[in-house]
Amino acid sequence: MSTTSPEAVKKLLENMQTDLRSLSMECKKKFPPVKESHSSCCRKTTPQHDAATTMLHCRDGIGQVMSGAWFPPDMTLGIQAKEFNLCFIRPENLVSHGLRVLQVPFSKLQAAESGIVKIKTIAARNTDILTALKENSSEVVQPFLMGCGTKEPKITQLCLAAIQRLMSHEVVSEAAAGNIINMLWQLMENGLEELKLLQTVLVLLTTNTVVHDEVLSKAIVLCFRLHFTKDNITNNTAAATVRQVVTVVFERMVAEDERFKGMAEQPPAIQGNSNRRSVSTLRPSAKDAYMLFQDLCQLVNADAPYWLVGMTEMTRTFGLELLESVLNDFPGVFLQHQEFSFLLKERVCPLVIKLFSPNIKFRQGSGSGSSASPAPVEKPYFPICMRLLRVVSVLIKHFYGLLVTECEIFLSLLVKFLDGEKPQWLRAVAVESVHRLCVQPHLLRSFCQSYDMKQHSTKVFRDIVNALGSFIQSLFIVPSVGSVSSTNTPAGGSGSGAQASAQSGVGVVGTGGGLTTQAAFEYRGTWIPLMTVSVQGSAKATYLEMLDKVEPPSIPEGYAMSVAFSALLDLVRGITSMIERELAKEEEAVARGGPEPIGPAHTDTLLQEPQAQQVWEEMVNACWCGLLAALSLLLDASTDETATENILKAELTMASLCGRLGLVTPRDAFITAICKASLPPHYALTALYSNAANLSNKTYSIQGQNVQIISPSSESHQQVVAVGQPLTSQPQGTVVLTAKNIQCMRTLLNLAHCHGAVLGTSWQLVLATLQVLTTAVMTDLPVISNILSRLFESSQYLDDVSLHHLINALCSLSMEAMEMAYGTNKEPSLFAVAKLLETGLVNMDRIEILWRPLTAHLLEVCQHPNARMREWGAEAITSLIKAGLAYKHDPPLSQNQRLHLLLLNPLKELSNVLHADIRQKQLECVLQVLQSQGDSLGPGWPLVLGVIGAIRNDQGESLIRTAFQCLQLVVTDFLPTMPCTCLQIVVDVAGSFGLQNQELNISLTSIGLLWNISDYFFQRAEIITEELEKEEAILLQQACDKGETLNRPFHPAPPFDCLWLCLYAKLGELCVDPRPAVRKSAGQTMFSTIAAHGTLLQQPTWHIVVWKVLFHLLNCVRKSSTTADKEKIESGGGNILIHHSRDTAEKQWAETWVLTLAGVARIFNTRKYLLQQLGDFFKAWEVLLDHIQSAALSKNNEVSLAALKSFQEILQLVTPVKDSDKPDTLGAMDIPPVLMEPLTAPGPGRPLPRSDSLAERLAQRYSTQPQLPPPGEEQDDSALWWSAWSTWYRTGTECTRPPSGGGDKLAFVPSQPFLTALIQIFPALYQHIATGFSMDDLRKLGIILHGAVSVPISSDASPFILPSYTEAVLTSLQEAVLTALDVLQKLMAICVGPETLQVMYPAIFEQLLQFVEFSCKPPQYGKMETKHVANAKYNQAEWVALNYVPFAERSLEVVVDLYQKTACHRAVIAEKVLQNIIKTLRVPLGLKYACPAESTWKLAVSSLLKVLSIGLPVARQQASSGKFDTMWPKLAHAFEDFLFTKSTPPDNLSIQEFQKNEAIDVEVVQLISTEILPYANFIPKDFVGQIMAMLNKGSIHSQSSSFTVISSYSATLAEAEIDIRMREEFSKVCFETLLQFSFSNKVSTPQEGYISRMALAVLLQRAQEVLHRYVEDERLSGRCPLPRQQVTEIIFVLKAVSTLMDSLKKTQPENVDGNTWAQVIALYPTLVECITCSSAEVSSALKEALGPFKDLMQPPVSKVQNGES
Repeated sequence: MSTTSPEAVKKLLENMQTDLRSLSMECKKKFPPVKESHSSCCRKTTPQHDAATTMLHCRDGIGQVMSGAWFPPDMTLGIQAKEFNLCFIRPENLVSHGLRVLQVPFSKLQAAESGIVKIKTIAARNTDILTALKENSSEVVQPFLMGCGTKEPKITQLCLAAIQRLMSHEVVSEAAAGNIINMLWQLMENGLEELKLLQTVLVLLTTNTVVHDEVLSKAIVLCFRLHFTKDNITNNTAAATVRQVVTVVFERMVAEDERFKGMAEQPPAIQGNSNRRSVSTLRPSAKDAYMLFQDLCQLVNADAPYWLVGMTEMTRTFGLELLESVLNDFPGVFLQHQEFSFLLKERVCPLVIKLFSPNIKFRQGSGSGSSASPAPVEKPYFPICMRLLRVVSVLIKHFYGLLVTECEIFLSLLVKFLDGEKPQWLRAVAVESVHRLCVQPHLLRSFCQSYDMKQHSTKVFRDIVNALGSFIQSLFIVPSVGSVSSTNTPAGGSGSGAQASAQSGVGVVGTGGGLTTQAAFEYRGTWIPLMTVSVQGSAKATYLEMLDKVEPPSIPEGYAMSVAFSALLDLVRGITSMIERELAKEEEAVARGGPEPIGPAHTDTLLQEPQAQQVWEEMVNACWCGLLAALSLLLDASTDETATENILKAELTMASLCGRLGLVTPRDAFITAICKASLPPHYALTALYSNAANLSNKTYSIQGQNVQIISPSSESHQQVVAVGQPLTSQPQGTVVLTAKNIQCMRTLLNLAHCHGAVLGTSWQLVLATLQVLTTAVMTDLPVISNILSRLFESSQYLDDVSLHHLINALCSLSMEAMEMAYGTNKEPSLFAVAKLLETGLVNMDRIEILWRPLTAHLLEVCQHPNARMREWGAEAITSLIKAGLAYKHDPPLSQNQRLHLLLLNPLKELSNVLHADIRQKQLECVLQVLQSQGDSLGPGWPLVLGVIGAIRNDQGESLIRTAFQCLQLVVTDFLPTMPCTCLQIVVDVAGSFGLQNQELNISLTSIGLLWNISDYFFQRAEIITEELEKEEAILLQQACDKGETLNRPFHPAPPFDCLWLCLYAKLGELCVDPRPAVRKSAGQTMFSTIAAHGTLLQQPTWHIVVWKVLFHLLNCVRKSSTTADKEKIESGGGNILIHHSRDTAEKQWAETWVLTLAGVARIFNTRKYLLQQLGDFFKAWEVLLDHIQSAALSKNNEVSLAALKSFQEILQLVTPVKDSDKPDTLGAMDIPPVLMEPLTAPGPGRPLPRSDSLAERLAQRYSTQPQLPPPGEEQDDSALWWSAWSTWYRTGTECTRPPSGGGDKLAFVPSQPFLTALIQIFPALYQHIATGFSMDDLRKLGIILHGAVSVPISSDASPFILPSYTEAVLTSLQEAVLTALDVLQKLMAICVGPETLQVMYPAIFEQLLQFVEFSCKPPQYGKMETKHVANAKYNQAEWVALNYVPFAERSLEVVVDLYQKTACHRAVIAEKVLQNIIKTLRVPLGLKYACPAESTWKLAVSSLLKVLSIGLPVARQQASSGKFDTMWPKLAHAFEDFLFTKSTPPDNLSIQEFQKNEAIDVEVVQLISTEILPYANFIPKDFVGQIMAMLNKGSIHSQSSSFTVISSYSATLAEAEIDIRMREEFSKVCFETLLQFSFSNKVSTPQEGYISRMALAVLLQRAQEVLHRYVEDERLSGRCPLPRQQVTEIIFVLKAVSTLMDSLKKTQPENVDGNTWAQVIALYPTLVECITCSSAEVSSALKEALGPFKDLMQPPVSKVQNGES
């Protein structure tokens, strides 16, 4: 409630009533009689009221009472307050009412009455009562002043209270105030109500501004004097009042300044005026303040005051406190008013310096020693010194700008007070003062600007920091025990353990040796506890606040250290936060594009003269050495986690700040310190110690002292929390990490994590340390591990330069690890590589700027000998590549070819690394890239394909397998997505996989891929052609611009054809691979591809295909095959057994030769017409034939045979027909059948889908190429065929030529299949050359045919080739030979063949007859000895002759058949073909049973019969020409040799077989009887005679040669069998034939009868002889039986006689000569003589012989007569 409100005024008047009542009471007590009379009066006059309720109920009642006769005029009146009830009195009458009460019968009550009247008048006449009261305040307060003059305590107190109330309502004028002060002065001098006095003064000065000048000074002196009374309460109250009064004085001045703010300033005061009491320029309140402050300085300086007159005593301590409070509370006064500034410079600063003198001169320990000297050094006085330091702190804080020079002195003194020679309490308060400075970073910056940055000036800021560091070090180095302060109390260690505990809290007993775990520093045996002295950022002092202490306090152990430690931390915190704040503003301004931050707008925070950046750098340069020395020492000594954390934080922030300011050396120094602290004490880390070399011996000068950086102690009292492996360069077995190490590492991680952008080259220090620590912490401390992993994630927030620093540091670290890993088996450090990977992965958005250094180093890592290191390098680089390709770049990779290639290039570079594990990683990466980004590789395809194809044979199977997986994926899925220019690379890569020799299956599969690729080419021919031609045009233009020629394989073939040629060339390489399976597969694929897709090639390209692909391949294969090793290969690798047909390299190459030759021949066959248009087709044809010949003459059966098959194939060529005869367009284009049939690919690849438009596209493609055969092509063809005939002849001649030496196993003999194939070629060839085939050619053919069938076979091969001996089967060769001759004779047929060919019939007969002879006389193959097949042993090296019997028999059949057709030809007659046939057949006929095969002689007989049935009529016709004269003797000999053969039938011949053989003999005799004897007149006589002799011989003697055999049979043989064996039928037929022609009625010439008679005579004579001999032998033998042979003979003769008799009877009588009958009858006696024989068989035959003679007993008359005559 305001003091001017009506309520407040009312309250004031009420309070005054209360005061008057209290005053009345005190008066009554003071004057008792008055009080008693009053009481009696009241009782008499007002009996109806009791004493407590007596009242006057009228307005003027009191006036009437006090003015009437109630009281005598001279009566002392006492008023009892409770008897007055003033509730009905108006407020304005209250004061007058009180005054009347006070109108006691004393002289002084007169003043009271006048005052009452005055107040009453004021209240009645004025509405603004307070103003009126103030104007009349002198009169109003007078009664109260008089009351105070009574010296009655209670009255005095009442009056003082009333006065105070008036003061509080501001109703006291200046005059009244003076009166009050004077009254208070009197009371003070009388020693009355001292506290009330102080209170009144305070109220007066705080509620009013009316007190000035001398009055004010008197009031202040009053308070000062009360301060120095003997009463402590008064003293203290007065002290507080003085402080408040001083404050009020200055507050008045501030208020006054505020009131006059904006008005024109008065001119400045004239400087140099010695009388400071009259300062005319100052306003009243300012003048009061000036005078007061000036006198305070005077008093403190022990000088007389100018203004505070009446001061009797004063203490410096109190004066300094007052000075400090004024300076601290009202700095603006001194800064705004020059008069006050002058006081500061002229009075305060000299005073402080003067008072500091004892402290400066004093040295610790000198006080006690010099106490007895006459002039001892004045000791520092703690109260003065402490207060001086407080004043200095305020001066520096608020007036530094005014007192630059003075502050330099103060700061230098402050630094000196930290000296170790000073008392401990002085050092403690000094360090507290320094702490106060340290929490004011702007002040520190000012120091730096004003001193450190000025030339020839004290480096104050540096000295302060270094002094702190020196102070801290001195606490460890100087022993604290025994040092004595100025008060003879222990200094640094003065506090007992209990004191220390009391100051710093209760110690906690630890578990180790009873030591407390209290926070402390321990270093080299010195243990200093750490206390909590202030909160962060504030300098709350302990000893600077001990204003009540007179004696120096005991400094607890560790207090000074704790303050210094806090000061250091606050210093670092303040400087760094200030600079970083301003740096942030500057960066923000730059970011907004605004003006430079240093300018007029920042004059409040930044000084104009030096640039802010320079100031900051100077500050850091000035302080970092001292800070680092102190912090490093404290870090090493710290045993408390929190303290360690604070130290580390300080080092971290300093490192960060240095980095931001670009101060490399201090930054690296702080980082090195943290790194060292993170490691065990003696852990040698090259990076740290080399970097810190320039710091290790550095010293810093602090006020003439040298302070050296103390290296960390090796003593460690920390708990071990992690143990790990050291780096390879370290000799220790383990890395032992303490909790402090881990804490330091957290800080290091924090530094790298949050301040990585400013680390620059220090990254290497940080990373080198982290690398060491990761070995221990990764498993033991997962939290640290997580921070470490996040560290590199945060690199994404670094700027580009910082990122490069990080990458470079990691690379350097990795290089060190690589060097360490050389030649050691220890696990290498992979930290750097792993972090390079992490860094790269999180910076993908700007990967381009770091890609080259990053990957270049990782590529080096990949080449390291240590497998583990290599593995990580490869993992890193491949992960980066995959991530880079998968990242969504802006612009995307598809539009940024350069970046795309940049990302893929390291993948390619990995191919240069020789280590297989790296290649494995590389290829796995490629596989994953293909699977994930294969569709979008675009320009990267050549690189990727190059990587896939960079395989070598020294690489392992798994590696090649992985690479091949990639290739399979490419071919399967990505051919359509890649540029067509890459297709050739795909072909090369697939080919390289085929050529590798590590994995056979891959080689084979890669060939399949080539087939698939060819299919792709075929299907997309038009698209590929178009794209390649566009690319070709670009390349041509580029080459033209450079003046060069386009250089590409197979130029100038069209680009698409070049693609095919590359494919063929690659397959050609594979066709000569050392591995047979690969060669085979490649060959099949190549020829299938050419066959299937060759139509896409343009005609000129075919020339390249033929000469550079096919013939080149043939040459290579032939060369390799002929030089291949013949040594046996035991196995094919592993457990695979090799077939004997492939157990040498030569045999394996043979297969390749076979395949290649067949493929080339097939191409020539299917593409003949296309090839013929090339111009040099005949030359190519001859080259092909030459290859076929050389292959055919190879000693390898497989090759030679295949060559002939190829020969056969090219002979099946068809000459193209005219357009009108062509079936369709495809046929016209000579498209192979593989394209005209449903397109199922013949190769190993997938089925080729048919394209409906294929025919149309091909027709368009070849529409410009005319298909009409050029004229003269047939002639060209004949030349081809005759060239082929020459080749065939040369081949046949060479291969059928017998070996020159003996027939050993080593001699080369062509195989039967080969010869068969060779001969089988002839029919096809002959069709083409028949028109020009000459006799000479036929002779050549015959030689080859004869030679071919003469070739023997090896005994071990014979079971597979020869039929069993009993089978009459031809071999294939023999069939082929006969077929060849058959073709010849068919073309020579009478009706068809020209005359020129028919003359060759005899030659054919001759050839066939030679073959017929083989049946009995196998041919000889040179000098080679052969055995019969039956006698050959398969397991011996023998040559076996073939079974030629079936061949000879077939040949004989051919002869017969041919002769039947050609018997009448002139050439056949002229060349005596029939004679040759008979001559040839004579041999088997003569041998008969001795023939190798029974069928031979039987066929010979039947053939002879057939031939003779045809030829004899011809011979009879030509009898006159004599051309057959030589035939007859040969025929006779042939008959005789056959019918009377010298060979014996086999033992096992059955009766039936014998009968069949006899029937054959009978057929011959029948032929003679039908075809020869009837035409005897056309036949030479000699021949007829020979025939008759044979018949005669046959009729009697045919079996004579067999008697011996028959007689050897068992005696039990049946008689019937003997009869059969005797060829009875044959003899019969012969005899009948003889008789038929002897007694024939048709005898036309005498010669015939002569022959018959002669034959009968011989026959009868022979019978006579046999009979006679038998009779004689029978007689001589006696009882002994005759030999069986003789018995048989006589039986046969007897039967012959019987037969003769039967024949004679049947013959016409006129045809039988009489002599014949005489001879017959002459036999009778002899027959009769035989009757005595003992043999029943002979008797039986004799009986049959004698029987017919009964007809001769009565001969006809004529005959008898003739006989008689």
